[in-house]
Amino acid sequence: MPELPEVETVRGGLAPVLEGHRLARVEARRPDLRFPLPPNFVQALTGATIVRLERRAKYLLGRLDREDTLVMHLGMSGRFEIAHPHGPQPTRPGEFHYAPDPDPKHAHIVFETEAGVRVTYYDPRRFGYMALVNTATLHLHPWFAGLGPEPLSEAFDAGHLHAAFKDRKQGPKTLLLDQRIVAGLGNIYVCEALNRARISPFKPAGGISRKRLEKLVEDIRAVLGEAIAAGGSTLRDYAQADGALGYFQHRFRVYDREGEPCFNDPKAGVIARKVQAGRSTFYCPTCQI
Repeated sequence: MPELPEVETVRGGLAPVLEGHRLARVEARRPDLRFPLPPNFVQALTGATIVRLERRAKYLLGRLDREDTLVMHLGMSGRFEIAHPHGPQPTRPGEFHYAPDPDPKHAHIVFETEAGVRVTYYDPRRFGYMALVNTATLHLHPWFAGLGPEPLSEAFDAGHLHAAFKDRKQGPKTLLLDQRIVAGLGNIYVCEALNRARISPFKPAGGISRKRLEKLVEDIRAVLGEAIAAGGSTLRDYAQADGALGYFQHRFRVYDREGEPCFNDPKAGVIARKVQAGRSTFYCPTCQI
């Protein structure tokens, strides 16, 4: 599942071709993805301008010049690809020419701007989804109402974590994956941040000192910032909007490094793996205490 850095990377790739641009043509090649598309999906988007393209947690938000916001979630295998027109200029608006579609079977949604740029949403597994949500009440929608602060925002600090972790017996990894505590974090980057902060993923979070939480907040922000700068991580199906692959996985300190030396303590520490709730936790038993 793409995490915050991957979604932010996709947002950054799409923003130049979608922000401030009018959608001249929208095509839904099937009535549903993970969930059914709104009945008025194509009609509501055709002719609309995407004023801003934002991210909230793991969602992309296309703020329209109409009353709705286009909400998009990549799921496990969703990706966007950008195609620029080529060949002769059209004789009539909307008749742009493009290279052949590389994967028409899994091309489910097509957005074409007045400038002729085509943005296609591909999703082989169809775990992604799209919806139109009233902008004024977006924060009340079930997908957003309970979300915690963004980890790169000022609202996310040691005080927030200290209050959220107080008297909790669950490990910090479990709590950091709770989108009600902090929005957008996922398995990979929580493992990475906890290793940098030298905090055990398993010991009760309520016992972590405020000083160590300050370091954890810094490390969460650092690992997310580095991952965004590197273009995210390529695991299975993830790719950037232009089709390029992310490469932060080459900088993983613990994730998928079971049996290899820990960078914090290479002489004694060896990365271990433990399955929690169906997810692999990678950590160093020596330094993460």
